[in-house]
Amino acid sequence: MDPTGGCPHAANARLLARGAVAPVLLPGEVQGVAVLGHEALKEFLAHPDVAKDAHHFTALQEGRIPDGWPLKTFATVRGMTTADGADHRRLRSLVSKAFTARRVLELRPSIEELTERLLDALLPAAKADGDGLGRGVVDLRRRFAMPLPMGVICELLGVDAEHHDRLHHLSNQVVATDISPEETIAANRELVGLLGAVATARAADPSDDLTSALIAVREEGGDRLGAHELLGTLMLMIIAGHETTLNLITNAVRALCAHPDQLEAVLAGKAGWSEVVEETLRWDSPVSYFPFRYPVRDLVLAGTVIPRGTPVLAGYSAAGRDRAAYGADAERFDVTRVACESGAVRHLSLGHGAHYCLGAPLARMEATVALERLFGRFPTLRLAMEESELPRHASFVGNSVAMLPVRLQP
Repeated sequence: MDPTGGCPHAANARLLARGAVAPVLLPGEVQGVAVLGHEALKEFLAHPDVAKDAHHFTALQEGRIPDGWPLKTFATVRGMTTADGADHRRLRSLVSKAFTARRVLELRPSIEELTERLLDALLPAAKADGDGLGRGVVDLRRRFAMPLPMGVICELLGVDAEHHDRLHHLSNQVVATDISPEETIAANRELVGLLGAVATARAADPSDDLTSALIAVREEGGDRLGAHELLGTLMLMIIAGHETTLNLITNAVRALCAHPDQLEAVLAGKAGWSEVVEETLRWDSPVSYFPFRYPVRDLVLAGTVIPRGTPVLAGYSAAGRDRAAYGADAERFDVTRVACESGAVRHLSLGHGAHYCLGAPLARMEATVALERLFGRFPTLRLAMEESELPRHASFVGNSVAMLPVRLQP
C-alpha cells in the first residue's frame, strides 16, 4: 500500500482483474490482506468468524507493531469500531440512544443555515484571493466542504468553534499513512487531550448536546461508557463525522465538474441530488481502504485463504467499481444509474452488517443539502485546474484530494 495515498482506481482495477482478495504490504512491512470485490466484501463485513477487536491481531499481540505505527490507532482505539458481539451491541446501544433520528432531523435547519453562511462567504473570499490561488478562485474544500460537516458534528457534540480547525488538522494526522511515528504519537496525544477537555467541561456543565448525553446515558443494566470508551467514541465521531462527509462533498463536486452532462441532467430534474450522493459513494468512495478486521480462524474468501489474525482492509473504493457487481460500465459516473436500473446493486461504502455506519443518515443529509445549495447558487461552477493535477489526500484510508480550487460564477 502506498503510504502517500494517491488515486486508487487504476491500482484497484489491476488488483480486481486478478481476484476479489489480494495480499498487501502495510507500512512497516506488516503483512495484510485487502478485500476488493463487492460480493466478497459484503460477505466479509458480515461474516461471523471475523472480528474487530485487536486481541485477534496476531502481529500486535506478538509485539511486532511498534508505537507510532501509522495505523495503530485504528486497531487500538476503544469504541464501537473495535468491539465485537455483546460489547459492540452495548456501545452501539448507548450511542444510539443519544444519536437518534430525531436529533438528526432537528439538525437540518442548522445545516441549511450554516450552508448558506458558507456560500455567502465564497464570492468575497474568491474576489480577495483569500486562498492565494488567484482572483476569482477559491479552495472549496477548505471554505465549504470541510467547515460544513465539522460545524455540524461539533454542534452535535457540543464542541466550541475555536477548536474546529485544530480538530480537523489532528484528524488528518490520525488518518494519514505517510507521517513519522513521532508525529503520529503527538497527534494522538493532542487529540485525546483536547477531547478529554471537552468531556470534562460537559461533565461539569451538561448541555443539550451529544457529549453530555453520552456521559449521562445508561442502558437498561445501568452501564455507562467508560472513560476510554467515551474518548474513543468522541474521536470516532469527530473523524468519521467530518472527514468522510468532507471527502464525499469534495468528490461529488469533482465528479460533477468532470461530467457536465451529469450535472446538466440533475439541474434539469432528470435525477435528484440524493442520486448524486449515492453514485458518488459508489463511484468514488470517501473511504478507500478501512482498517481493520481479523479472521478468528483461517478463512476462505472468494477462493483465497486469509490466515487467522491477519489485519484485513475493507476495500470500499475497489468494491464500488467492481464490474462483477455493476457491469461493464462500472467505471462510468452516472447519476441516473439507480433510477434507471431495476434491482440495482447497493453500494457498500457506508458499510454492511453490524458495523453499518451509525451516522449514514446525517452524512447523506449534509451532502444532499450542500450540493443542492452550492449548485443552486453557482450552477456554472468549474474546477480551476485540471482534475488530474489536484494534489491527493496523503492516505490510502481516505480517498479524496487535499484541495479543490474552483471558479465561481453566480
